[in-house]
Amino acid sequence: MKKKVMLIDDNTTNLSVGKSALSDTYDVLTVNSGEKALQLLEKVVPDLILLDIEMPGLDGFETIKQIKDRGHLANIPVIFLTAMDGTGSELTGLNLGAVDYIHKPFSIPLLQKRIDLHLMLQEQRGRLADQNTRLLEFNQNLQSLVDAKTEKIVKLQDIFIETFAEMVESRDDTTGGHIVRTQLYVKALVEKMVKERVYPADIKEKDIEHIVRSSQLHDVGKIAIPDSILKKPGKLTDQEFELMKRHTIIGMETISKIASRAEESDFLKHAQIMAYSHHERWDGKGYPLGLSGESIPIQGRLMAIADVYDALVTARPYKPAFEHEMAEGIIIAGKGSQFDPLLGELFEDLSMEFKEIAKRAIQR
Repeated sequence: MKKKVMLIDDNTTNLSVGKSALSDTYDVLTVNSGEKALQLLEKVVPDLILLDIEMPGLDGFETIKQIKDRGHLANIPVIFLTAMDGTGSELTGLNLGAVDYIHKPFSIPLLQKRIDLHLMLQEQRGRLADQNTRLLEFNQNLQSLVDAKTEKIVKLQDIFIETFAEMVESRDDTTGGHIVRTQLYVKALVEKMVKERVYPADIKEKDIEHIVRSSQLHDVGKIAIPDSILKKPGKLTDQEFELMKRHTIIGMETISKIASRAEESDFLKHAQIMAYSHHERWDGKGYPLGLSGESIPIQGRLMAIADVYDALVTARPYKPAFEHEMAEGIIIAGKGSQFDPLLGELFEDLSMEFKEIAKRAIQR
């Protein structure tokens, strides 16, 4: 199929000669003014335009401006035909979007070569655009597959984490549901913390999901604590308590081993920190390292409040379940001694939400 070329010139002789010379190779449309050309271009879209500059009414410069302003015509290659001398007019035309300049009187073979060249370039640009479109579609499809695969992997990780955490929890039948509840408490605290810009250098919005997921593994070290200690119905002796405190270090070491065999995982980094630091106290009287104040990682400070609150509102062998108001009072009284005072204030704001979480989760 012949390529369509539009020849725009106010000189009827030029139109006749041009059409006669080019018609064997191209489907040539001739137009004798810029105004008529713009009207015809609303109905017909040629593959290339030959445009005279010096025309009455709309000259070539104004005509090309209007062509380029019309989105569906903007990419049509335009070659200027002119008898004007000097580089000024050429520069003007090129700046307006022309792809080439041919001076009159022109050689027909040269004109044909120039037309062939720019049609070939236009075809290659079209192919490149098609390839880019296909490549974009391929990348979008590939990204969709990657996203789906990633979502599947994350779900699989969550199932593993939940199963592992439940396995640990099942050994300690006095704290059923503890992991679920503490995860919900941590989620409420860390979201409030980010929203209120408390310790903004420590926790960003992107960290919320990792911290919430990692909280499920905070007690994983209990898997190595003997049943005689873990399930003891009465108060632990000093020696037994020293062994119980080891669950923080064991938890960190266990998660560290998993992390060393896995690819980079932000949530495992948070889990390691939370496992060893959730029993540290603001006043430095906690364990295992006796850290104090802001030297305690923020993950541990968050979990400390969630962990203690849940221990207070649930029944244990050594105590009955406390009412929310009593547990709330103990947490608030511990601000600045056992707990981070700023996080304690967040807990006060979230107190009723904690109460509702405990009520829903314990009733399951």
